Amino acid sequence: MSNGSIIFRWVGIGSIVVVGLIHAIEAPEGFEEAAYKGWLFYANGLGALAAAFGILRGERFGWNLGLLIAAGSFIGYVASRTVGLPLIPAEPDAWLEPLGVASLIAEGLFVAVFMITNRQRHLP
Repeated sequence: MSNGSIIFRWVGIGSIVVVGLIHAIEAPEGFEEAAYKGWLFYANGLGALAAAFGILRGERFGWNLGLLIAAGSFIGYVASRTVGLPLIPAEPDAWLEPLGVASLIAEGLFVAVFMITNRQRHLP
């Protein structure tokens, strides 16, 4: 494994762990809005840990699960501020919530690293 691959692996692990940690921290507040949101945030945290473990072991499922978690979180963030979520009205004034922005950055970083490493795997 090249140094670049090792760096991308650790950036992927770190960024998906940050995504999961932020959602686990925010889960109690999610329960105040709707029980399903709190449970989804805890599931995000557990899924992120599973993805990180898979990536650490060099398993493809870790990257794929991480992509699902990062992209799903990003889409959920945008939906919650534009059209709202089931039982939760849109929050158009909450775009710049600090933990939300930090999560968006970590999600975007994970997706970028996923794309780079996925492309490297398919090069001749």
